[in-house]
Amino acid sequence: MAEAGGRAAQLKSSGLRHGWTTGACATAATAAAYTALLTGEFPDPVEIVLPKGQRPAFALAAEELTAGRAMAGVVKDAGDDPDVTHGALIRSTVTAGAPGSGVVFRAGPGVGTVTKAGLPLPVGEPAINPVPRQMMRDTVAEVAARHGGSGDVVVEISVDHGEEIARSTWNPRLGILGGLSILGTTGIVVPYSCSAWIDSIRRGVDVARAAGRTHVAGCTGSTSEKVAVAVHDLPEDALLDMGDFAGAVLKYLKRHPVPRLTVAGGFAKLSKLAAGHLDLHSARSQVDKGYLAELARRGGASPELAAAVAAANTGLEAVQLCAAAGVPLGDLVAEAARATALGVLAPAPVAVDVICTDRAGTIVGRAEPLGPAARR
Repeated sequence: MAEAGGRAAQLKSSGLRHGWTTGACATAATAAAYTALLTGEFPDPVEIVLPKGQRPAFALAAEELTAGRAMAGVVKDAGDDPDVTHGALIRSTVTAGAPGSGVVFRAGPGVGTVTKAGLPLPVGEPAINPVPRQMMRDTVAEVAARHGGSGDVVVEISVDHGEEIARSTWNPRLGILGGLSILGTTGIVVPYSCSAWIDSIRRGVDVARAAGRTHVAGCTGSTSEKVAVAVHDLPEDALLDMGDFAGAVLKYLKRHPVPRLTVAGGFAKLSKLAAGHLDLHSARSQVDKGYLAELARRGGASPELAAAVAAANTGLEAVQLCAAAGVPLGDLVAEAARATALGVLAPAPVAVDVICTDRAGTIVGRAEPLGPAARR
């Protein structure tokens, strides 16, 4: 098999140490707490399964068992990434739930609650994102099967000093109040190193070209990567872990072209590319909701809808408002992002299509290549 680029290449070439997401830590704490609730003993270290099959083990930093209640805590290790949650103690308290209830999530101290629309969770829900929730459901089911439990539990996640730490994040602005979000789509934190990441992108293009690939995909993350693979049936060595570095992909492909490029990413990130930004990191570019409102207006939005888009809490809320009104904002953003990409690539003979997704991996916008290049 050809040697892959992407995150694995980044870590190997940079020498940086990876870490664990808050979601992985919360899952490990949940596994330990539920095991103790069923058996009376805390496993330490506790092993979990990550979405891509890795099985890391986590040491416990706190544990407490009383009648009908078990709490376990794991300290987050972000590796060499400058993450504000590095060193935070993430606790899971597990109690028995009503028969047939499954896993019910609660926000404990230091974990936020969703108060505004436009996020991947309904208003009023604990800010525990969908992938960490599924990780915890899976580990509860695994522990229940191993030790004869029902799997009906209430899981309360808390983070020591989480409300204070959250002031250094975007949570208050997004309407996530009371603490941090429990995040992560792979369970692994890859250290943010611009030069190493860009090197890994270039390496990925070189590997794809050496393997004779005529179609590659630059993806902002694991969710959009899965969508690109599902849509185009691409092999692993055709996948470029673009992250926030859209410009790095486009500029390198301009000098080392392949016939076809798919750009796949979250709607909000690709709206930045649509607006002409080549660095999609939140520290260097922001979602321009005024620009989205103008695109919506061009797509037939009423003045009232355009005003609502301009005032939306998130890009996701903007695209949802437009979808409800029959305005294809997702497609308009995808087409504008495609135009930006083609402008950077010119005159290289690279056909481009763009796929915009929401956080659950649902396609919310697409732009296809035009002309003979699309048939390559």
